[in-house]
Amino acid sequence: MSVIVIQFITLDGIVSDPDGFGGTPTGGWAFRHGPETVAGDKFRLGSTLDEGVMLLGRTTWQLFSRLWPGRDDPFSARMNAARKLVASRTLTDASAWGNSQVIDGSLVDAVKRERCDVIVTGSVSVVRALMAEDLIDEYRLLTFPTVLGTGERLFPTDGPPTYLECLSAEQAGAAVLTRYGRTAG
Repeated sequence: MSVIVIQFITLDGIVSDPDGFGGTPTGGWAFRHGPETVAGDKFRLGSTLDEGVMLLGRTTWQLFSRLWPGRDDPFSARMNAARKLVASRTLTDASAWGNSQVIDGSLVDAVKRERCDVIVTGSVSVVRALMAEDLIDEYRLLTFPTVLGTGERLFPTDGPPTYLECLSAEQAGAAVLTRYGRTAG
């Protein structure tokens, strides 16, 4: 079992509001590069999406539950068929998006119980909770040639150092997909 974080990110490490749905002044930065940059399996999840479980925070899940069920392309079909866990203290009904269930109890305990790969999509608060417990095995970052200067960062400025190993890097439209794993030792 691996925990894989996937994120749209700017050159200066900002992950907040890539689609503009958050209504921030700099929101929508990922989509300024055209739909081909964000469409399909840009994170190279492949069978991991089919065999693993997606983990989303409430806000991300609510946004996705309005967008994905109405899509019918091959990647959307995989997203809709995937098993989904929702980390939320307030959401009780996850029926709006098939194969979704709200985590009962501790987020960390739920992740530790999983026997398949866990794909954390967006959801910075979930990522940070897993970072704090050293549970993240891989980061797949789609880095856009954008510098915002403000917004929520994936790695907080007041957090401990994080040492990673670059596993791969490839251009994906206007962005670059980089994969980072834990360093040995």
